[in-house]
Amino acid sequence: MKSLLLTALALTLTSPAFSAATTPAPRAPLREYDILRAFPPGRLAALSAGDVPDAKGLTGSNRAHGSWVESGPQRGSCRAVITAVVAGDLAAADNAWRGIDVAFSHQRADGGFESKPQANGKISSAFAANVETAYFFLQELGRALLVIQESPHAAHFKDRIAALTPKVRLAAAYINSGYDTIIPKVGHSVNRVIIAAKAFGTCGVFLGDEQLVAQSKKLIAHAITLRDKEGVFIENGGRDSSYNVVSILFGSVLALHVPLPEFEAVLPAAVAWQITRVLPTGEVDVKGNTRTGVGKEPDAWGKAKTVNYKEVVLALTLYGLIHQDQAALAAGERVFSYSEKHKLTTK
Repeated sequence: MKSLLLTALALTLTSPAFSAATTPAPRAPLREYDILRAFPPGRLAALSAGDVPDAKGLTGSNRAHGSWVESGPQRGSCRAVITAVVAGDLAAADNAWRGIDVAFSHQRADGGFESKPQANGKISSAFAANVETAYFFLQELGRALLVIQESPHAAHFKDRIAALTPKVRLAAAYINSGYDTIIPKVGHSVNRVIIAAKAFGTCGVFLGDEQLVAQSKKLIAHAITLRDKEGVFIENGGRDSSYNVVSILFGSVLALHVPLPEFEAVLPAAVAWQITRVLPTGEVDVKGNTRTGVGKEPDAWGKAKTVNYKEVVLALTLYGLIHQDQAALAAGERVFSYSEKHKLTTK
């Protein structure tokens, strides 16, 4: 049975009164579990289909490499856990949890995680890089743990979460020891500043550690300064229709767990620009991008980075549901249809 929150969401989303141009009023507290339950049927599962760990428990680029490379790519298993918990499929959640166990099997005594060379020879062994790949993993792990706690299935995970908590605390302490490296390393890429903030914030809430939450808020305060005069998040000195949406998505998720009214106040401008980059076909326009879709930045295999359609759909859908924005929801629907047709959400 849908909760009263979901019923209210459904009623509000059918109202023509909302648009991207509407500045949202301060919203009532919402739970991410309920927002994800309000996603269009089948959408979350479709977007997370590629997150299920392989036979070795590997996800993301670790799976693509065929062996352990670093901790960050294991965040996919956390997303798969979330999707399964939201669907009430505990067998699938248990299967996805293998990726979390694999990640912690590579945890070092200092709380960080082992790193091996990528296909391009790069390795995240230097301290700043190792902190970065760790917070990429922790930002989805902390989120998964909080969504589980919000769900009716918390008891199913009680024992394993209790066993995991000291390891999470050690990992959070590790990234906190590298806090001063974050902005110098990734300040040119605001989405990564926000990803770091999400790691500190979600793990801080899970652990009941106010100092970690305070670190999260400091990073978000800095991220707010990394916008151009029209409010678009800056990536490598300009605008990027893939990475702007990453900032929207990860910041929006964090704001469901850590109150961030100042951050949410700047989102409408970034979202409004993002919607202008969605063509009538649902394709995301890459004209003028500083990082993706225009051959300016290679991935670990030397291929040019493309738009991450999954995150565009997730961001527009999540924002639309949280802020009752019909324009964002409609744009998300177009992007989802286009990406499914062209099999872009499986990447």
